Amino acid sequence: MTDTQTNARTGIEAPTTTPYGAWTSPFTSDFLVSSAVRLGGPTTIGPDLYWVEGRPTEGGRQVIVRRTPDGVTADVTPSPFNARTRVHEYGGGAAIFDIDGAIYASSFEDQKLYRVRPGEDPQPITHSEGMRYADGILDAARHRLICVREDHTGDGEAVNTIAAIDIATGDETVLIEGHDFFAAPRLAPDGRLCWLAWDHPNMPWDGCELSVATLDDGGAVVHTTVVAGGRDESIAQPVWAPDGTLYFVSDRSGYWNIYRFAGTDIGDTDGVVSPVLLRDNDFAKPAWVFGITTYGVLDADHLAVTYADRGEWRLGVLDTETGELRDVATPYTEFDDVSVAGGRVLAVAASPTRTEEIVSIDPASGAVEVVKRTRELDLDKRYVSIAEPIEFPTSSPDGVVQTAHAFFYPPRNADHVAPEGEKPPLIVMSHGGPTSAVDGTLKPALQFWTSRGFAVVDVNYGGSTGYGRAYWQRLHDNWGVVDVDDCVNAALYLAREGRVDGERLAIRGGSAGGYTTLAALTFRNVFAAGASHFGVGDAVALATETHKFESRYLDSLIGPYPAARERYLERSPINHVDQLNTPAIFFQGLDDRVVPPNQAESMVAALTAKGVPVAYIAYEGEGHGFRRAANIMRTADAELYFYGRIFGFAPAGDVEPVEIANLPAS
Repeated sequence: MTDTQTNARTGIEAPTTTPYGAWTSPFTSDFLVSSAVRLGGPTTIGPDLYWVEGRPTEGGRQVIVRRTPDGVTADVTPSPFNARTRVHEYGGGAAIFDIDGAIYASSFEDQKLYRVRPGEDPQPITHSEGMRYADGILDAARHRLICVREDHTGDGEAVNTIAAIDIATGDETVLIEGHDFFAAPRLAPDGRLCWLAWDHPNMPWDGCELSVATLDDGGAVVHTTVVAGGRDESIAQPVWAPDGTLYFVSDRSGYWNIYRFAGTDIGDTDGVVSPVLLRDNDFAKPAWVFGITTYGVLDADHLAVTYADRGEWRLGVLDTETGELRDVATPYTEFDDVSVAGGRVLAVAASPTRTEEIVSIDPASGAVEVVKRTRELDLDKRYVSIAEPIEFPTSSPDGVVQTAHAFFYPPRNADHVAPEGEKPPLIVMSHGGPTSAVDGTLKPALQFWTSRGFAVVDVNYGGSTGYGRAYWQRLHDNWGVVDVDDCVNAALYLAREGRVDGERLAIRGGSAGGYTTLAALTFRNVFAAGASHFGVGDAVALATETHKFESRYLDSLIGPYPAARERYLERSPINHVDQLNTPAIFFQGLDDRVVPPNQAESMVAALTAKGVPVAYIAYEGEGHGFRRAANIMRTADAELYFYGRIFGFAPAGDVEPVEIANLPAS
C-alpha cells in the first residue's frame, strides 16, 4: 500500500485509509537518535559560551562544548572523556569553570576530577579511589575547589560532605559534615559560604536546611547560621547577588516561591528572611540532579525567573523591590538550566513545536537567539501532534473526587486516515520519579507513536510537581494507589469522551513510571497491554537494595521499612502475579544500580510460568535509562512490534521481531 493516493480530478494526493498503529511515519527509530544530542548547562566564562552535550551515537558520552565570540564551536573534552558524575547516582553538576579557561570535570570512568584545557589531554587533580564529586564552585582566592563529595571507600553507606580540593596538590579537606546529604555550596562576593543539607528519610523536596557561614583566613567554616528550611520546608537554588543578598526558593507557602536573606553579620541574628513574591505557582523543580536552575540575577533589582502555570513554564522578570512580575513573551513552554549572562537569559528551552534548544533571550523584548538545537529538524507540521493540556476527574484513597492533569496527543499523520468508525488505541505514559513531571513539548519519542496512529496521554498524576506542595503530597503513603488511579482515570476519561478505543488501552513507563505501569496491570482490570522500562516490580527489593540517595525515599511514598512491610508486600506486583493477566514487555539495563535487573527478571519469570504473553530485552552496559543509540532504537521498535502483536496490526516498515513467550509466532 502506498502512503497516499492521488485524486484523479484534482491531482492532489489524499491520505490512504490505514488501520491505526500501522501508519508509516517520518519518526523512525533511527530518527530518534540520528544527529540528536541532549543539551544542558549553558554558561558563559569571559566571552565564551559553554554547554554540555549528551551524545547517544557516542555511547551516551557527555561532552563539554565551547563557542567563541566568532561563532566557532569545538569540543573541550576530547574523546573518550565522559564528563559525568555519579554522586547520588543521577549526577549533575559535573563541571566547574575557571575564568582562565580551565575546566574541572568529573570523569565517568573513574570519578576523579580532571583539569581540562582546550587542545590538551585531561589531567587528574584528585587521586583517591572511591570518591565522587559534584556541584562544585571555584574558590579562586584560595586556589581550590569546593564541592559535594561522596565517599564510597567504607564498608557501609556512602558518606557525603562538602570538601575543599587544592587545585595544585589535589589535597582534600572536609569543610562541612554531619548530615546525610549536601548540595549547592555557593560563595558570596564577600566570601561567605552557603549550602543545603538534609537527612534521611527526607528527599530534598520534602525538607532541607539552608545554612550560611563565614570562612576564616585559612578557609575553614566558622559562625554557621541556619537561615531557612527544616524537615517540612523545601529549599532550593540559593543564589548570591552582587550586593550580598542571598536569594533562594522555599515552599513554606505551599508553592516554591522566591525569598531573600539580607544580612551580613551572620555571627549575630541580624539577617532577615522575607518573600520576594508569594504566588500560587512553583518557581523551582525537584532536585533529582545537581545544578538545576530556574532563575538568575539580572541586576541589582531584578531576577530572571521561570515558573510553572498549569503544567507549562513561563519566563518573567521579577522586580525584587516591588514584587512585580512581568511576563516575557517567548515561543517556549519549558525552560531548564536557566542562567544570566550580559543581561540576557540563557536556558535550555522547548515548546510543543520545537525540541530542546539552547537559547539566549533578551528579557526586555523577548527576542531569541538560538545557539544550539538538540537536532536540526525540518518537520512538516502535518505529522506533528500538538499537546493539549487536559484536566480530568479522579479520586483520592478516601473517595473524594479531585482533579488530575495530563497532556493529550491525538494521532496525526498527513498520509493516513483510519477506517470509518475505528478509534485509536491509547498509550498512557506514566512518568518516572515519581516526584517529577512531564511537559507538553515536542518529543520525537512521543511523536513516534502519534504519527503511527496511536493516541497518547502523558499523565501528571498526583505526586507530580509544578502544581504546588499539596498536589505532589497526594502521593504520600499512596504510591501505587494515587498514581495508578490517575493513570487509569485518564484513560477512562478519554474513552468516555469517545476520543480513544476503550478496548485497546496500553500503559508504559520507566523507573517509578514502570512501577505504576506494573501496578496498574496487576491491580486494575483496564489495560490490554503494558511496557515496563527498568520498572520496579518489588517494592521491598527497592527499599533494601537501592542506592543511598533513594534508600529512604519510600518512607514517604509507602511507609517506613520494615515497620510498613505488609504494605510493601501488598503493593508489590511481583507478589500478586495471580492477578496479572495482561501481556507486558520489559526493558532493562544490566548495569542498573537504581532498579537492579533482578526485579524485571523476577516478573518475567513469573509471567512466563503463568502463561501470560511476555517479552524481555536486556542491555549490557546500560544503567538506569538507556543512552546508547542502538539500544534506544531497538527499544522503540520492539515496543511497537509488541503492541502490534497484541492489538492485531502489522507495523509499517521493517521492524525486527521480538520473541514473546506464551504467544505463537506470527
